[in-house]
Amino acid sequence: MSHWLYSLIIGGIAGWLAGIIMNGTGFGLLIDIVVGVIGSIIGSWVFGLLGIHSGGGMIGSIIVSLVGAVILIFIIKQIKK
Repeated sequence: MSHWLYSLIIGGIAGWLAGIIMNGTGFGLLIDIVVGVIGSIIGSWVFGLLGIHSGGGMIGSIIVSLVGAVILIFIIKQIKK
């Protein structure tokens, strides 16, 4: 149960930060969480391909999720053009 809560909190923080970086504002709590959680999956995959290890912990998880969320938002923006 606590793993899911941890994932939602990290996802929310990463999605909100990615929204600020890419748009200047967040997307709202629910969308920020979704973007962050999907970003976590993308970030873990990208970091794994590059052989980079985040070191674990909350800060490492936020960084990985943030990078993945920024990539996700960038791809979505390119598709919408």
